[in-house]
Amino acid sequence: MKRAYNFNAGPSALPLPVLERAQAELLNFQNTGMSVMELSHRSKEYDAVHNSAKERLKRLMNIPDTHDVLFLQGGASLQFSMVPMNLLGKDHVANYVLTGSWSEKALKEAKKVGKTHIAASSKEANYTYIPHPEYIQLSENAAYLHITSNNTIFGTQWHEFPDLPVDLIADMSSDILSREINVGQFALIYAGAQKNLGPSGVTVVIIRNDLLERIPDNLPTMLDYRTYSSSNSLYNTPPTFAIYMLSLVLEWVEEEGGVKAIEARNKEKAAVVYEAIDASNGFYAPHAEKDSRSLMNVTFRLPNEELTKKFLAEAKEKGFVGLAGHRSVGGCRASIYNAVPLEACEALAEFMNDFYRKFN
Repeated sequence: MKRAYNFNAGPSALPLPVLERAQAELLNFQNTGMSVMELSHRSKEYDAVHNSAKERLKRLMNIPDTHDVLFLQGGASLQFSMVPMNLLGKDHVANYVLTGSWSEKALKEAKKVGKTHIAASSKEANYTYIPHPEYIQLSENAAYLHITSNNTIFGTQWHEFPDLPVDLIADMSSDILSREINVGQFALIYAGAQKNLGPSGVTVVIIRNDLLERIPDNLPTMLDYRTYSSSNSLYNTPPTFAIYMLSLVLEWVEEEGGVKAIEARNKEKAAVVYEAIDASNGFYAPHAEKDSRSLMNVTFRLPNEELTKKFLAEAKEKGFVGLAGHRSVGGCRASIYNAVPLEACEALAEFMNDFYRKFN
């Protein structure tokens, strides 16, 4: 079977060895006579999977003992609400940096909970850049500062995180585990799994333990971080198969050399595609400013809509999937998450170069 060149923005590519391992274990997981999807979430077999995923993530990301790892559902979109519900006190202000659609949605949900403040924004430039940390203006009584570390729609990424006297919270759904970071710099990190961590269905939350003391007591049980922390994320039935796949992806990252090796590969992949853009004399016009370019989502436009449609049609014929830009902005986008191989990026760059020579 010929595999597609999968550049989908999410759900996105999974490592082939992970898919093959899941296929081999699908009907009979560890001689239980059952699929992992059929195991009780209270069984010792599943418990080992659950805890392995948690400990591997801690190890790979060097998560300090001051932080806990939680497995939730509802995607990053639920975290847009849970963060302020848990951490925005009535006398405090939630601060947000706007760098794209997802940070706008996070702010929208926070406004329903309490007071908010836009600490910085690149909206006036159609989100072509990441505001420099020195231009962030915090409000008085700031509860936290929320950023979106990578912006899938606009193709921008934070390359230097703010270091300010406030709890830093990051939506890392689209670049978690893609590069080395200092987890201790963050009060809370959340990420939907379906880009770098595994399939859709599980959301990872990395939370500094002392934040749990700030949570009000009137929250619904399933919207309270303490529920997950006190039960090892087993208060109710978790998304067991998604967590199993997460554990396999983390094992694959370890076998590939860890996050440092993955980061080096991601930089190499991105350089290949950006080189094709930069060598096209403006035929492929990048959306993001150079110092804000994402290593995960390469966004660009062609000279006109007719050429864009032709480019996408020819790309599809040659086995490239998911290159259309987000429906809200159009254009083109190549999402080159951890599991997208270098060979796919090289094939895309070659196709882009050929297309440029034909139609420039």
